Amino acid sequence: MIRLRVSDLKQYIYCPRVVFYNYVMPVEKVTTFKMEYGKIAEDKIDKLEGRRKLKKYGISTGVKEFHKQLYSKNLGLSGKVDLLIKTADAYYPVDFKYTTSKPHKNHLYQLLGYAIILEDIFNFPVDRGFIYLIPQEDAVVFDLTDDLKTYTKNLLEEIRNMVSSQQLPPPVESKNKCLDCEFLNFCGDVF
Repeated sequence: MIRLRVSDLKQYIYCPRVVFYNYVMPVEKVTTFKMEYGKIAEDKIDKLEGRRKLKKYGISTGVKEFHKQLYSKNLGLSGKVDLLIKTADAYYPVDFKYTTSKPHKNHLYQLLGYAIILEDIFNFPVDRGFIYLIPQEDAVVFDLTDDLKTYTKNLLEEIRNMVSSQQLPPPVESKNKCLDCEFLNFCGDVF
């Protein structure tokens, strides 16, 4: 089984070619401004979040673990969740994003990746997750349904099939996604 990362789910939903280039044709990536700034912002939020209460997440009591490394052998999937909130009844993944817009579909699938790993290794329900929007200092809640988790597991197989077959996926429809892409120079059929 090809081992994948949770970030592969996010990237695959955003643009399957990013995952293709990472696995099939590894090339040197260009670090974008967004990537650098996001890392700096996450360091700052870690310090603040360590002192904050769980009220922002609608949770009264629980334990926070930052940058928790996760791996499921059964799923062949690993990732490092920005924040894991553990309560007596459930686990909640939280992903920090430096964006001024609402979370996108690819962010949801990153949360779902963490959810299916957590359920597999801890046998605890993960029915909700959060995207913490750093500029707004706001947590957006997502319901992580069984149907979405099943679809996420199917996506893992789709990604593995793409990597195994070494078939370049078609370009994304929205060329705006390409403008800040670290692989822009490798997609000659886009522009």
